[in-house]
Amino acid sequence: MFVRRIAVIGTGYVGLTTGACLASLGHDVICADVDADKVARLTRGEVDILEPGLADLVAEGIAAGRLTFVLGAASAVRHEPEVMFLCVPTPMGVGGVADLSIVESVIEEVRELLPADCVVVNKSTVPVGTADRTEELLDRADVAVVSNPEFLREGSAVYDFLNPDRIVVGGSKQDAAERVAALYAKLGAPTVLTDAPSAELVKYAANCFLAMKLSYVNAVAELCDRLGANITDVTEGMGYDKRIGQAFLQPGPGWGGSCLPKDTSAMLQLADAADFEFRLIRATIETNTRQRQRMVEKVRLAVTGKRNGSLSRRRLALFGLTFKAGTDDLRDSPALAVAALLRQAGADLVGYDPALRQDTQHPDLSSVTVSDDPYQAAKDAEAVIVLTEWPEFRSLDWQRLAESVRNPIVVDTRNLLDPAVARRAGFEWIGLGKPLPAPTA
Repeated sequence: MFVRRIAVIGTGYVGLTTGACLASLGHDVICADVDADKVARLTRGEVDILEPGLADLVAEGIAAGRLTFVLGAASAVRHEPEVMFLCVPTPMGVGGVADLSIVESVIEEVRELLPADCVVVNKSTVPVGTADRTEELLDRADVAVVSNPEFLREGSAVYDFLNPDRIVVGGSKQDAAERVAALYAKLGAPTVLTDAPSAELVKYAANCFLAMKLSYVNAVAELCDRLGANITDVTEGMGYDKRIGQAFLQPGPGWGGSCLPKDTSAMLQLADAADFEFRLIRATIETNTRQRQRMVEKVRLAVTGKRNGSLSRRRLALFGLTFKAGTDDLRDSPALAVAALLRQAGADLVGYDPALRQDTQHPDLSSVTVSDDPYQAAKDAEAVIVLTEWPEFRSLDWQRLAESVRNPIVVDTRNLLDPAVARRAGFEWIGLGKPLPAPTA
């Protein structure tokens, strides 16, 4: 495999994982960020992101001399990279449109500095047409632009990068697309070479399908509640069908995170711009919004005995605040969305999450008092609400928790706990789409 000189612009989840993993494959990688303190910490091998294996890869890359960090995109480009990856944020803008201002700012900064024959790679999730827009902004016939979307899950990003289901690369210049695809040759993954618009759409189409699958299973779980069926058995029976598969069939309080909300909204914008009413995506988003309200209804019923009962001044313990287990990311967390609705209903909220500290600062945490101790969080609570699927919650001393709470009720929005274990500890267990366990003798 040819060793390439690579610049990675942005050191967030995608950028840092991309840079560290490409360095582990033998390439010479220089990563750039606009945060001077962050660059200094990364240069020392200090990784702020909670991502299994990432800190080790960064340390190995630095020690081997294959991974370095600099301040600013211009500094990275002065090292004359053969390939430059754009891994900068593309947040949801007004009306759900992806905000490309950071992408455009970087292109403006490096346009005159890029070496001839360099390939600019859009790694960030961007709307269809961004590669063409990037080419226009560059105005460099000697620099190619390709789209190479990432398919990384937070909490398993390093594994996903090094064990990909597929590599997708799209561009108008076949040789440039092949050069980018060759960077991943060691991984032996199926490779899709296509045009840029198709590559850009792949990421949105995949994420929107996953969001639809999650909204669907949440709706089926509600149907199970109404019919007395067991969602675990239903999804097991579905998942063995190879056309469906087991993944993304776990009900929960709704989907969130940094990708699905942004990408479903962006897909609607793309469809609207093409004069196409994408009713499936719209219904997917509406179902997800309703799911969060449904969790509040479950809590109301569990605590007050009525679906519309008052939660005013009711103390509730929230177990799990991040958007998923294995990460400290709070962006668009469904747990926090449910927490906001509970707070609007007047509840007093105390939260515990294994990835967060009591002094964690985040605007969406303003309605929750964060505790470092699950038992302290549960003290005098009228219910424990499990909102994130941290496996650590299973190993808590639930009998001790039952003695700490005011009312031994657990609303398990992830079906994470063993209902029998909860009942033996003295809790009333309430899950999603699962009948209440029969009393034991």
